Amino acid sequence: MVVPELKTWRAARPHVMRVARSVRPRLVRAAEVVRPPLARAAGVVKPLVERPSTVRFTTGAATLGLVVAATVVTAAGPWDSTGQRTAERDRAASRELAGGADHGHVSGTSGKAPAPAPSAASVLAGLAGTSADSVPSPTEKALANVLGPLLDDPSLGTDRAGAVVDVATGRRLYGKGAGEALTPASTTKIATGVAALTAAGADHRIATRVVLEPGTEEVVLVGGGDPTLTARKDANGNASLRSLADSTARALKSLKSRKAGKAGKVTLSYDTSLYAGPAVHPIGHNTNIARVTALMVDEGRLDDSTSGPADRGTDPAGDAARKFAEFLHERGIETTTPGTSKASGRAKTLATVQSPPLSALVERMLTSSDNDIAEALARQTALASGEPASFKGGGAATRRQLKKLGLPLKGAEFADGSGLDRADRLSADLLTALLAEAADPDRPELRPVLTGLPVAGFTGTLSKRYAGRPGTGVVRAKTGTLTGVHTLAGTVVDTEGRLLAFAFLAESDPPANAETAQRGLDELASTLATCGCDR
Repeated sequence: MVVPELKTWRAARPHVMRVARSVRPRLVRAAEVVRPPLARAAGVVKPLVERPSTVRFTTGAATLGLVVAATVVTAAGPWDSTGQRTAERDRAASRELAGGADHGHVSGTSGKAPAPAPSAASVLAGLAGTSADSVPSPTEKALANVLGPLLDDPSLGTDRAGAVVDVATGRRLYGKGAGEALTPASTTKIATGVAALTAAGADHRIATRVVLEPGTEEVVLVGGGDPTLTARKDANGNASLRSLADSTARALKSLKSRKAGKAGKVTLSYDTSLYAGPAVHPIGHNTNIARVTALMVDEGRLDDSTSGPADRGTDPAGDAARKFAEFLHERGIETTTPGTSKASGRAKTLATVQSPPLSALVERMLTSSDNDIAEALARQTALASGEPASFKGGGAATRRQLKKLGLPLKGAEFADGSGLDRADRLSADLLTALLAEAADPDRPELRPVLTGLPVAGFTGTLSKRYAGRPGTGVVRAKTGTLTGVHTLAGTVVDTEGRLLAFAFLAESDPPANAETAQRGLDELASTLATCGCDR
């Protein structure tokens, strides 16, 4: 649903918009020089433009950085109905770098995670009910003048491409090599998210089951492909292997009580047959991704991390089954050493746990750039599309779903769901079209693709970028990084309150300097936030 604008706000909004547009450029220019006084001034003027029960409006979020929550918040952009997502408010209030939303610790930050942020159904509330002509759109000439020189900078690499689209109209406002398919790296996850939500639905949950085979009395742990299944005591909203063991033990004890004689050990097996093809990603055994299997706990991590690179077990399915056997033992059920098997169609379900909905998985995947979730979502897309749940099947299914949406697929290649494979190819045109599709009021099921994008200076893979620079709190984007490849694709609210989708891709052989290239991409997005390119 989209939260409707209140009558009071509808009446006042045009006047506030005009005032904000007139003062915002001056705030942008002055902020770097007078940020402390400006922050104090923002606290003074805030009551004049913000009412507790109305949608808030931002004048200087891009430049005030860490005081973004103390100033007014944009009414035209990807925010929740309160004007800002919970994670961002907490971040601005505490001024501590923390993990994004409910997506876990971000390596290199303080580790203090804010309260879970909601999946804001009203992410485009500021756009709802607003005419596409109510605020001016950037002109193609003005954008070309400011973006062209930045994208032409050789420090980005030898091959560069970019596109900017007006989300309200779908019109491309800027393009350079926009139709050329380049290596997208992790921006591939935007396509993976759109395809999964289209194929399986935002409310779909992935089930992990325990079944009992009739006659043999074999107990089988059946993997459904849930990458967030956890063995930790605090499941944090994820499906719990401990809870599954609780339910299984109760069911088995109930069955034993109805039988004469003393039952012996339970024969325990595990089933990973849902997935097909190779389990090892083409990059090989790697700290960035576990073996892609239908059964694993905690992404096969060998430490307590929840995101980022980590050592992984070489047999995540077997490890999960052995952990499950330990939990059953603690609950009074003795088992044999788990072995592989395949549950029959006659098996009776003893217990089931379910993942968070796909909407939450998509958000987590994008915010933390979670490769394990990405590959699982690609396989869920394959299963929903009638394709084998493999790297190849996931790629074919992703293409099929995006084709159904009428998106520009010329030159596109989907070798995996995570973007780790250099055989992936996406164009800037396709990335911006995906983002615009996710913003379509007629496709609310795709909104998690926008709400999951990291927020510059606040969450996920952008938590340590932009700090204090223009674009902080206003740019939302998926990053992409491989050796010699740097990409950035997302949304930004410009100084006129217009929501724009952008994609910038750069690659080079030999590789360009990574820090310089990332800084160049950030500058492109920041320029969109501050240029005032409507004239």
